[in-house]
Amino acid sequence: MAQVKRIRRAVSGILILDKPHGFSSNAALQKVRWLLNAEKAGHTGSLDPLATGVLPLCFGEATKFSQYLLDAEKGYDTVMHLGVTTSTGDAEGEVLERREVAVAREQLEALLPRFRGAIQQVPPMYSALKRDGQPLYKLARAGEVVEREARSVTIERLELTRFEPPFADLSVRCSKGTYIRSLVEDLGQALGCGAHVAELRRTQAGPFVLSQAVSLETLLAAHEEGGAEALDRFLLPVDSGLEHWPVVQLSEHSAYYWLHGQPVRAPEAPKFGMLRVQDHEGRFIGIGEATDDGRVAPRRLIRS
Repeated sequence: MAQVKRIRRAVSGILILDKPHGFSSNAALQKVRWLLNAEKAGHTGSLDPLATGVLPLCFGEATKFSQYLLDAEKGYDTVMHLGVTTSTGDAEGEVLERREVAVAREQLEALLPRFRGAIQQVPPMYSALKRDGQPLYKLARAGEVVEREARSVTIERLELTRFEPPFADLSVRCSKGTYIRSLVEDLGQALGCGAHVAELRRTQAGPFVLSQAVSLETLLAAHEEGGAEALDRFLLPVDSGLEHWPVVQLSEHSAYYWLHGQPVRAPEAPKFGMLRVQDHEGRFIGIGEATDDGRVAPRRLIRS
């Protein structure tokens, strides 16, 4: 008997998932996509299976703007386990070394300013960065260690919120591309006892915060009660990740030509930079860029 192909829905929007422990970001995305029965989906930056918390998932037209969420700042709460180093820098790795922890709270707090601001950070071997087309974590699993260039990242906030040796809780706000595992390992090395990430929870991704996140259990319950359509109420608008951008509203005439790929004049538009663009009825129709000659050029358009 032939299997009936499932017809996907053309839904658009952003769902803020509280990613559960043990799921890869892609596994979490595919689960929610199946529940929504969505035609098109993508996530906005990976969280390790160990990690939980804010994972914005983009559906339909929102996938066109996921790159701008990838570039956004992130916030994390992490539990640092002092005195134990692991192969992966987190609790899922093999224990490499155990050392005595003779660290006072004042000693750790005095160290934190060294790691605030712009710092150089070497990405961990267990990461998705690629070398010759191969993710580093695959090389690491095969026992290979390759040179990684240090990268500049910015730690906007790094605060100690609890200290009960051998555990220390840290609150972090950082730029894209920051590895909390590397940060914790570097802190442990500077303290002389080593450390790894015991727990990691993302509290913020760009404009999205943990209070907006929906658990997988909530989504499963809604699906059981009302099917895929019952999950639509958890979708935020397509442009909700861009609400900090300047907005320009076009006339009906200008919006028509703009949606056909032509730059148009918008007297109220900023003189430079990227913009959210609305039509004459206030509907989001895409993103544009202010040009030197005072027009707004289309960059990504919403399909009507």
